[in-house]
Amino acid sequence: MVFYGVIVLLFEFFGWDKMTQTEMIADVTAFLSEDIGTGDITAAIIPETMAASAEVMTREAMVVCGQAWFDAVFKTLEANVVITWLVEEGASVRENTVLCQLGGPARQLLTGERTALNLLQTLSATATAARTYADAVAGTGCKVLDTRKTIPGLRNAQKYAVACGGCHNHRIGLYDGVLIKENHIVAAGSIAKAVAAARQQSPVAVEVEVESLTELREALAAKPDRIMLDNFSLQDLTSAVGLAAGQVELEASGNITLANIRAIAETGIDFISIGALTKNIKAIDLSMRIQLVS
Repeated sequence: MVFYGVIVLLFEFFGWDKMTQTEMIADVTAFLSEDIGTGDITAAIIPETMAASAEVMTREAMVVCGQAWFDAVFKTLEANVVITWLVEEGASVRENTVLCQLGGPARQLLTGERTALNLLQTLSATATAARTYADAVAGTGCKVLDTRKTIPGLRNAQKYAVACGGCHNHRIGLYDGVLIKENHIVAAGSIAKAVAAARQQSPVAVEVEVESLTELREALAAKPDRIMLDNFSLQDLTSAVGLAAGQVELEASGNITLANIRAIAETGIDFISIGALTKNIKAIDLSMRIQLVS
């Protein structure tokens, strides 16, 4: 029960309530099943009664994220594994920092090692990327959003990591927000018809993507909750902010990098969405060293 309580506290601390304990444990169980299959035949060479200790170290600077998933891997395998974190979730740490220490049955530590590290290195990479982009727009009032360009099977986990890193979530999936894009507009007949149909279909927020100032004017007349400005130049973004005049939230998207994000944020845009937060990450280089005790 203590373990599950820690999961709840982590999610609440970062204002993230999109995932339940049950869902996370189900995901971890599936990840373990993928790796273990019918059994860990390599770990079986270690005596069942052998105990071990271990520590996890990062070989590069990072934002720590994924402690609950890491813990869940080992707790699912063996409830008596003891994990002591030496750094906090969401903390920025330097290279060669020892992140945590473990103790428990050697077989379970060996079996869980890869799955636990895979999750920790991936979520930490996501949080690290998010922190970099959040820092780049600090003080502008603009919020950086993620997208649905996530690693299959890790949607909720990566969305949490984005929040852990200081950025914000766009819609979680197709079910909790309407985003009307070019093909939807063509199929519906016009921006106005698409927005009207969306309003009749569901009470969730409605967003429309536009590709020009002309389309922006059409969208403003349709009164969605937010308008996404796709691949707008800095000049057109500034014009869009003037045209909207605070009537609706504006989101910039498309070809946004660390090199230009600050300038985009300074146009007065409310949001900037970036697929690279979850799509283009490079896993953090972590090492777990195990030492047999008896």
